[in-house]
Amino acid sequence: MEEESDDPSGSQSFDHQSAQFKRMTQYWLDKSTIHVIPRWCLFLFFLLLFFLRIYLVQAYFIVAYGLGIFLLNNFIAFLSPLEDPSDNGPSLPSTENEGKEYRPFTRRLPEFKFWMACTRGTITSIFMTFFSVFDIPVFWPILLMYFFVLFFMTMKRQIMHMYKHKYVPISWGKSKYKDAGVENNMYGGGMSKSR
Repeated sequence: MEEESDDPSGSQSFDHQSAQFKRMTQYWLDKSTIHVIPRWCLFLFFLLLFFLRIYLVQAYFIVAYGLGIFLLNNFIAFLSPLEDPSDNGPSLPSTENEGKEYRPFTRRLPEFKFWMACTRGTITSIFMTFFSVFDIPVFWPILLMYFFVLFFMTMKRQIMHMYKHKYVPISWGKSKYKDAGVENNMYGGGMSKSR
């Protein structure tokens, strides 16, 4: 008779290693939040690698189409406000006095989560190109044309929404004023020009 031995240290070791891997991954993700340009360069590298793989094997066009739709969906979420102004909730100011109050644009999908989703989707797509089950034969020019039609229709709708509700999802950083911090008179604050 064989004895079944449930090794509790084995499952604890796997749980410990899994938790340690998650902590390490989260640590490096947290460290990368301030490095916007290198993160997006990494995404572009993976995207280029994916397109190079598609070009070399001349297959997996349906995976490329799926990735394109996924990236388009994330891009639209990135451009959209958190609270849709067309809902019956709080609305944008209708008078000039209401419009003077500064309200920052809050995205439905923040930049870091947008980058993370795009990178994960691209890496997953690269991984899918190594399995023949995902190589469904399609006529790729039709898919490409359909994707461009979908892209232009979706972007037109999004731009019309931005124009209608008067919001711009792009911020160029803080406003810089000409004489900020410079003392203009005897009792003004800031730094003196005479120094």
